[in-house]
Amino acid sequence: MQAQTTQGLARDEIFRYDIGMTTNLEQLAAEILIVEDEVAHAEALAEGLGRVGHRCTVVHDGADAITKLHQAAFDIIITDLMLGPGPDGLAVLAAAREHAPDAKGILITAHSTVETCRTALRNGAFDYIEKPLDLDDLRGVVARAAELSAQKGPLSVVREPVETTTGFENIVGQSAPMTAVLDTLRRVAQSDIAVLLLGESGTGKELFANAVHQNSPRANKPFVAINCAGLSETLLEDELFGHVRGAYTGATSDRPGRFEHADGGTLFLDEIGDMPAAMQAKLLRVLENGEVVRVGANEPIRVDVRIVSATNADLAEKVATKEFREDLYYRIKGAPLTIPPLRKRRDDIGLLIDHFLQLATQRYPSPVESVSPEARRLLMAYSWPGNVRQLRNVVENMIVLSAGAEAGVDALPEEVHTRPAVADDDLPQLAGISIAEAERQLIKNTLELTDGKREAAAQLLGIGERTLYRKIKEYEL
Repeated sequence: MQAQTTQGLARDEIFRYDIGMTTNLEQLAAEILIVEDEVAHAEALAEGLGRVGHRCTVVHDGADAITKLHQAAFDIIITDLMLGPGPDGLAVLAAAREHAPDAKGILITAHSTVETCRTALRNGAFDYIEKPLDLDDLRGVVARAAELSAQKGPLSVVREPVETTTGFENIVGQSAPMTAVLDTLRRVAQSDIAVLLLGESGTGKELFANAVHQNSPRANKPFVAINCAGLSETLLEDELFGHVRGAYTGATSDRPGRFEHADGGTLFLDEIGDMPAAMQAKLLRVLENGEVVRVGANEPIRVDVRIVSATNADLAEKVATKEFREDLYYRIKGAPLTIPPLRKRRDDIGLLIDHFLQLATQRYPSPVESVSPEARRLLMAYSWPGNVRQLRNVVENMIVLSAGAEAGVDALPEEVHTRPAVADDDLPQLAGISIAEAERQLIKNTLELTDGKREAAAQLLGIGERTLYRKIKEYEL
């Protein structure tokens, strides 16, 4: 980019970005007050945010900012820390907390210290950003602030709700990995092909299975689920196929199984990798001829059922070790799809926090209306080994444990307070190389882990965003 100087300030010292780039952040259009005594810097901020639909009002000192807060309503206040004579950025944030308590404050500073940042957060700041600014990072922080403000104020909607745009009700996510998964599921749902959902525990595989059913021609028929783990062969056979009166002691009447209940609809076989070997053969026979025989009966019953299966096991490895039937594997494999773990879709964590907060406050009587910025940053930085299920439980517990309108750090479980635990398979192998190359690989891997989001990467690495940006330039990442 050609550097342009305005009043002695190089434009590329204000923002580090290419003029032709576009952001992939679909946003809510916010009313933003920008407080910056450097005129060129203020104009660059307003231009960069205005380009994605925000409406910006610019003032150049703290006194004017406080006056504006009395005169107009703002969703977001972006203020520099140092504003020359008069009130500084912290004073502006304190005034905003008094006169515009629902507005989100963002502090910009070239003089960041731990105490300054703590003071900013105590004065109601949503976040703080160090100079020189990265436009993508700024837009990301503003987008998250706008999402939160939308819960309390009338922001203009520039994008449709996530559930509407994906077509899959109750699935929250707009990150690149999630978009790819949903695009594939949308196409697969219209057919009758078997679907095999792969992924770690807690990624929400049953939710995806239900979404396949709800978006299929079978949507007006039953969706029936059964967990194959922990059930003996006898019990699982009875659950799947049913029994007739007198089939065994205690069978006092005929009972249809899950296949019959799901006739015309979808049967979801969760944790199919743990199905007993003998039941695998019986299941395969049903899938091949479309008939079930109740326990204790001789006559087959025709069923028309679509199969969606799920497992967190490596079925190909189980086939190789003879723990899972190869013919059954290929029968259920149809359209295999891997649901990404939460650490691979960090862009969605903020959306999920707000989604689970809304659900939890509807379920439990609570004064909680939001999650504090500091608690949110810890939640965003954590690696979530238990995936979406763990995040939902943590948010619900925060709602129950918090007494005020804002759920804070004290309501977080101990593991979230500690340094985020990244899984071994997400780290580079660093032995036998120079320290510089090890640092380069570590930064590269962390950026990949966070889908290129520098804020999250810096949190995981335990360094400032400015330091991370310098390292990215140094290592040409």
